[in-house]
Amino acid sequence: MALRPFPIMLMALAGMGVAKLSVDLMSSSEPPLPAGDSLFVSSANAATAATPDPEVPETMPRPVQANVCQTPEEMLDVIQTERRLLDEQKALIAKRQAEVDLATEKTRIEQARLEELKTALEGLLAKVEDAQTDDVRRLVALYSNMKPKDAAAIMNDLDIEVSVMVLGTMDERTAAPILAALNPVRARAISQIILERSKLPGDQRLDNLKL
Repeated sequence: MALRPFPIMLMALAGMGVAKLSVDLMSSSEPPLPAGDSLFVSSANAATAATPDPEVPETMPRPVQANVCQTPEEMLDVIQTERRLLDEQKALIAKRQAEVDLATEKTRIEQARLEELKTALEGLLAKVEDAQTDDVRRLVALYSNMKPKDAAAIMNDLDIEVSVMVLGTMDERTAAPILAALNPVRARAISQIILERSKLPGDQRLDNLKL
């Protein structure tokens, strides 16, 4: 059966109304946004997208580190250099130790030689002292056997030190007559020297001594 134009138009208008009503119901479920809010939402979304999330670590380029790993050849060179330095230090220490040992040996030899010289010198001094003592004893014996006047006449012209040594070594009984026969000035000088020689050098008073 063929439809008429008027009923067809009514059916089309009814379908358009139903579609419009559906659109209005869906729009009424969400609140409408102001005109400026759409721009704000777009800016906020852009800012959110530009700001990185603090929980997500930002990928930073790491500095390029130099290659510190050494090749076996370089490590061998370092070891050989250190070993050479150690050998040089050992050689230097050994050289210095040898010099110290040599100096110590020289010192020991010098000390031994000085000890020998000291012993020899002491021996010579002892011989000289013994010889001098023997000579003094002979002089004492000679002058003791002389007459006091003869011995005094010789001692008046004899070196004062010899006269003091001889008279100082004689016993008192033998020396007294000879001293009495000497020149009075010389006798006083000899007596003073014999008295002062028993004192320390700083305590001796031999100034203005007349011979």
